[in-house]
Amino acid sequence: MDALPAGLLPDGLTTTTLLLLLLAAFAAGWIDAVVGGGGLLQLPALLLVPGLSPVQALATNKLSSVFGTTTSAVTYARRVHPDLRTALPMAATALVASAAGASVAALLPASVFKPVIVVALVGIGAFTLLRPSLGETTALRHTGRRHHGIAVGIGAAIGFYDGILGPGTGSFLVFAMVSLLGYDFLNASAKAKIVNVATNVGALVVFASTGAVFWGLGLVMGAANVLGGYLGSRTATARGSRFIRIAFLVVVSALIVRVGADVWTENLRPLFD
Repeated sequence: MDALPAGLLPDGLTTTTLLLLLLAAFAAGWIDAVVGGGGLLQLPALLLVPGLSPVQALATNKLSSVFGTTTSAVTYARRVHPDLRTALPMAATALVASAAGASVAALLPASVFKPVIVVALVGIGAFTLLRPSLGETTALRHTGRRHHGIAVGIGAAIGFYDGILGPGTGSFLVFAMVSLLGYDFLNASAKAKIVNVATNVGALVVFASTGAVFWGLGLVMGAANVLGGYLGSRTATARGSRFIRIAFLVVVSALIVRVGADVWTENLRPLFD
């Protein structure tokens, strides 16, 4: 990936746009803390900045997000006490996979992945909606090496996705841990935050080495993300798995609409023009 001319703040950034970005970062932090999917707001908001390339937006988004996800992870750890024997190997694998994804992010167009993502989101939403008891309580489906092997596989696959594209990563992590490992939504969210910190760090290291990060903008947005992440994680731990399940369905629905609109614009609409 070639070096990109970034810096502290984009040249086209106005005060009004900055305020909108801060609002988006706060809301994204809250959503990410509850169930993931904050990139649905934050990444498109960054793409509104004139002159900001998709890779620069993705890189700056990772800098901002790492603060919010870290805050959420610490808050969950204090209040939920997630099993680190599962979360840490997942996080380590996800960090490496995310760095690998980020290293090819500029080479593969997002339009290649978006139709697949829409189909996956529709399936996830339908599966969750049709199984009301899914994620209410923790009932692990596997133990020992099999449990940890599946967990590491989840970390690798979703970590790579987060590095190369990103939106919906937290939601994919939560769903995978609920459906494949058998955690309830609260414990899945707690572990997802630890893994999400690692995916953000892995991608950020690669993006920073290319000069794609706008550090000043990312740090300011990171402060707003921290506040949103703190409030969101406290809300989630206080309200429990039922609240997180409802929030999960809302976010997945929003992701379907958002990514589906991109698929229509980029892939399908030209066929009818």
